Amino acid sequence: MTTYAALVREYESAAGVPESSMPAVDPGANLAATLPVWALSGGAVASWAAAADRRRIALGLTPLHSRLDPARVAAAFQSDKLFRAGGAPVNAFAEFSGFFESANGWLRTHANYPHHRAALLRALDLPDTADRAALVARIGSLSAAVIEDRAAELGAIAVRVRTEDEWAATAPGRAAAAGPLVATTRRDDLGNIESVAAATQMLPLLGVRVLDLTRVIAGPVATRALALLGADVLRVDPPHLPEIEWQFLDTCQGKRSTLVDLRTRRPELQELLSNADVLITGYRPGALKRAGLDASEIRPGIVHGRVSAWGEDGPWGDRRGFDSIVQAASGISLIEGAQRNSAGAHAPGALPAQALDHASGYLLAAGVLDALTAREVDGHGRDVRVALARTGSWLLSAPGRTPDHPPAEPPSAACTSTHHGITTATPALAEYPDHPWPASQYGTHAPTWTLRPAGFHP
Repeated sequence: MTTYAALVREYESAAGVPESSMPAVDPGANLAATLPVWALSGGAVASWAAAADRRRIALGLTPLHSRLDPARVAAAFQSDKLFRAGGAPVNAFAEFSGFFESANGWLRTHANYPHHRAALLRALDLPDTADRAALVARIGSLSAAVIEDRAAELGAIAVRVRTEDEWAATAPGRAAAAGPLVATTRRDDLGNIESVAAATQMLPLLGVRVLDLTRVIAGPVATRALALLGADVLRVDPPHLPEIEWQFLDTCQGKRSTLVDLRTRRPELQELLSNADVLITGYRPGALKRAGLDASEIRPGIVHGRVSAWGEDGPWGDRRGFDSIVQAASGISLIEGAQRNSAGAHAPGALPAQALDHASGYLLAAGVLDALTAREVDGHGRDVRVALARTGSWLLSAPGRTPDHPPAEPPSAACTSTHHGITTATPALAEYPDHPWPASQYGTHAPTWTLRPAGFHP
């Protein structure tokens, strides 16, 4: 059994669905790393593809039996390296995001968004006008643990770089390793949501409405995967927190985009929810209910997919986090590190892709597909949860480390498509030459659903 097939088996066993046939695939140097990144990436995509086939079979359609093309998977997972706007590449990380040496070890920060940058400066007692030199000096004068705690208090994003053994000995590390890769819970609420007769082999989600309240990578990757299979995906963003433009263009193909302020236009969001089949959120635990929106009450039978950094039940459940931050805290960065710092010690590194994010996204899409298929049988709503730290835990525990691996193969420009001067990676599944359409202009659609195709009976 190939290692990537082991992940598929683990997902399918926990989900209680039939096992899929997983032929061996030679990834070559695609996503080469010390840790088995190909196994994680290929396994996550294969899990999603297998879940799509289970839905096809449930709807009386012919399964697609998708084959894994390592170059396509690698390109999808490294889409930030392939993205071009007018031919120009982008820098995935802002000036204040990265590794810094503290007074007693390495620190990793994330400050790509302006509000996260401002929070980091507050945590470090630096003025808004501080430059990188001031940031480096300040971090170098403090312990990494002090900065980590201070950041958590003030909503900033910074963690101490740990070894894998240090992480495993912590309460959040133990919580991250607990439970299934994709946790699915059947709720008591029942919905009168029937199958969509208009679905086709290539579009088995045609007519399914997905409300996307996520940002950055994992959530948008999940909803993009659902859009590729025909779902009507409406992404909703808050107007007071603008999105990073290239990031939106890189992950929002096949979706519509609208702006709704939850604080002032809650009835509009409630109306959208009341007619949705799936809700995908990236909020911290309980945030939506605290805002007065209980998805299962507004839309009984809805499938609610949730992605978090650290998991909902652990001691870090309320903390913000991103792929790079989870890599740093969990020991992955030190395992993948190769450079040496000024004292001669190994500096932390990174995986060849933000694989925890992308893999979590495809695993969430798989869980949502299987939850929809199960709902066709019993009508029950379900919660589907993934966490970047849990995905990272799988990667750390998987066999097949290769410390002497060759350099990772750069993602292939042949696995891209260009529309209106914007170049993005093609879908991870080789049977789909491109996404349904390029990312639309940010926030330009009305907060309404498109008409149901013929054959849908709400």
